[in-house]
Amino acid sequence: MTPPLFRDWLARKLPGGSSVESLGLIAGDASPRQYFRLVFRAAAESLPQTRIGVVSPASEKNDEFIAVRALLESVAIRVPKLYALDLEQGFLMLEDLGDTLLLSVLNDNTRDEWYRRGMEVLLKQVAIQPSTTSLPEYSRSLLQQELDLFPAWFLQKLLGYEGTGINTAFAALSSCLLKNAQEQPQVVVHRDFHSRNLMCVDSDQLGVIDFQDAVIGPVTYDAVSLLKDCYIHWPRQVQCEWLARFQQELEKQGTIAPVDPRVFVKWYDLMGIQRHLKVLGIFARLALRDAKPGYLEDLPLVLAYLEDALRRYSQSDAALGQFQACFEDKILPLCRRQSWYRTVVLEAATP
Repeated sequence: MTPPLFRDWLARKLPGGSSVESLGLIAGDASPRQYFRLVFRAAAESLPQTRIGVVSPASEKNDEFIAVRALLESVAIRVPKLYALDLEQGFLMLEDLGDTLLLSVLNDNTRDEWYRRGMEVLLKQVAIQPSTTSLPEYSRSLLQQELDLFPAWFLQKLLGYEGTGINTAFAALSSCLLKNAQEQPQVVVHRDFHSRNLMCVDSDQLGVIDFQDAVIGPVTYDAVSLLKDCYIHWPRQVQCEWLARFQQELEKQGTIAPVDPRVFVKWYDLMGIQRHLKVLGIFARLALRDAKPGYLEDLPLVLAYLEDALRRYSQSDAALGQFQACFEDKILPLCRRQSWYRTVVLEAATP
């Protein structure tokens, strides 16, 4: 149901003489925000137009959303135009970028072109000088808070794990992952740059949404979000080809100094372990606390990414090897008992 106060506010913010034809709730995201599509007809216009109205509680980083939107727009990244806002009430009126998520158009024939465009967006983003922004750092404490979602929500609350046998291994793994994140060049990071937060606009552009959590952080973070997407999978060889081109362009534009490609791939893989541990915790929390059980269906792919990365480095790094053993012996058996569990084969593209 549309709050009457919000509906009246939207009507007042339209061009003079416009008439509202409809206002309907549309699918939202994982947050408490509500999104509405406003259909209106401007004076002397024969065709209706649309805009997006957002009711966003103060908890949802509205100030940050406004600031990051302007930052991305300043470097020609396609973001929704801002037509009106009332921060006190948490009301926003934005451009309607449509309903076509990148996820919905991806297949083996389209992926290379769309991922090329995605990398072009990232290259614009990371070219922003961190010192010119007011974005917070992706600090050790924030990275650790995210990692801690895994034992708290995924292991204990979702799987019912009550032991302490993984504590030492998890602490060592956390230290390894934090070191990996902080030794990388630090750039502007969207922090959730994936196929459900990228919109296909005008058939050939990528629009970016859900950017209010942006930080200054590791250069591979958004590449992990995009290439090891929690909602669709591409073969390892394809990921590495895209990643190599991304590294080449980063070096070419001077965002990072030349680095051994093997080091860059390891940065990427270990950053993926951090992100996927966090995501397992977040998806479990969304299901259990926020009554959004649909996210459980995405857990098997995230687990498969985690299992694959741990196995790749378990022989060369003691902390990764120790945690990989705990993962195989104690965590996966609990996962296999869950109704949402399924085996995911990573070398085949997911439709």
